[in-house]
Order: sequence, then structure tokens, then C-alpha cells
Amino acid sequence: MDFRPPIAVFGKVFQELKLDFEASAAITAEAGLQGIDCAVRPGGEVLPERAAEELPRYAAALGKHGVRMLLLTTGITTVASPHAEALLSAGKKLDLRYYRLGYWNHRPDRPAEKLRAEIRASLGDLAAFNRTLGVCALMQNHSSDPGANARAGGDLVELYDLVKDVDPEAVGVAFDLGHAIITHGDDWPAHFERLKDHIRVAYVKDVRRPASFVPFGQGEFGRTDFFRRLRALHYQAPLSLHIEYEWAPKNQLTRPALLSALRSSRQALEGWLKAA
Repeated sequence: MDFRPPIAVFGKVFQELKLDFEASAAITAEAGLQGIDCAVRPGGEVLPERAAEELPRYAAALGKHGVRMLLLTTGITTVASPHAEALLSAGKKLDLRYYRLGYWNHRPDRPAEKLRAEIRASLGDLAAFNRTLGVCALMQNHSSDPGANARAGGDLVELYDLVKDVDPEAVGVAFDLGHAIITHGDDWPAHFERLKDHIRVAYVKDVRRPASFVPFGQGEFGRTDFFRRLRALHYQAPLSLHIEYEWAPKNQLTRPALLSALRSSRQALEGWLKAA
């Protein structure tokens, strides 16, 4: 049986062309994708304070084109984050289960273990909050320059330490293989295996070491067994497809160029899924 989880494009790329909801929905459908991972955060496609009003409008525009809102990306880091409950309640009404959390950064003036303790406390509170709402938060591993300002959880040893004692049905992991390869190189499979009970969503962006995101099919993804590992987990959640590479020269950012990038990325991803 084919391994074909739905594919959601991360809507951040639509902001480069300042697409409105209707235009974003149309290009998503034309590209052959199943929906979007909507950025609902400061500066995102939808602002948190407008989520209750605009998420249903966006979902309706998507529905007209036969696609759906499948995931949310937020800036939420605590239950007290501005507009968190209204935002997540609006998403829940649209049958959205997963939302990505915001980020925590290490700082030179704060001991690393103190930050980790603060994050664990926040994740515990969010887990209880999420169970009440019937949703699940996701903590992403995001690479960063090593040192005092590194992004918490970018190192998968640290990420496991942060999430290991939290109910993964309430706070799980958005596993980003591209960032895992940048941070851990060929050692990423061992970290994947340790985290696999916590992985709820996978982020897809092709990568070439040391730290370059490239057009799908030009990097290392196709040479990994990542999708076989997901299939072995009976993965059924949407995949979040991220266009992080330069899909056109800065003075040639056009709708046709973006549509071409989306289609070629989807085709490469579908090829990897078929081979899994």
C-alpha cells in the first residue's frame, strides 16, 4: 500500500508575494498539494489577535479550491502567550490538532539548565492546557549557530531531555530532518530513534551540508531512509513542506516561479514517499 500522508506547504513562502487567502488557496491547489501549514504568529499570514476572525475565512477560501488548512505554526511558548486560547480554539473548530510552538533561545546571562527548567515547566502547563482543548503542541528542532545564543532544542540530545517526561499526545515533536542533519550529520538516525515515540509531525526541506537548504532533490534527503522510518511509525499526520531555498532571484519573485517551485518540490517529495 502506498505511503501517502497529506502534504501541507508552510505558508510563510506565500508572504514573499504578499498573497491573500484566495490567491494562497488557488496556488496550493494548482501545485497539487493537499493544504497549508498556516503561520499564525506576529508577522505571519494571520496575526494571533485576528485568528478567531481570519482562520475561518482562510479555511473557507481553501475549501473552495478543494484543499484544507492542515497545521498551524504559532509563536506560543506559554499558556499566557497573547491570544493563545482564542487562536487554538479557532483552530480546533477547524479540526486542527497540531500547532508548532515558538522558540526559546539560550542567553549568555542565563545558565542553560535554568532555561531548560523554565521550558519544562512551560511544556507541563501547555500539556494540561492542550488536553483541555483537545490539541497537541509541537516543539521543532531548529539548528542555530552553536554558543550562548543557540536555539533550545536544536540539539536533539537537549530536545529529548526537554520532552521525554511530557505526554506526547499533548506536547510532541516536529522532527525537522534538514536541521537534524545540519546539527548532527550522519548521527541523526540515533536521535530519531530515541525521539520516535514523541514525533507527531515531520518537516521536509532538502539540505546540503554544511548548512544550505536547496531545491528538493538536490540535497541529501533522497539518500536517507527518513521516510521508511516514518512509515514504520505508521505516520499519518500531514507533512509540512518548507520552501527555504532561493526559489527565484529576488527581482523575479513571481507567481509562475513559485508555482513551479511548489510543483517540483511536491514531485520530489512524492518520489521519496513512493520509494519508502
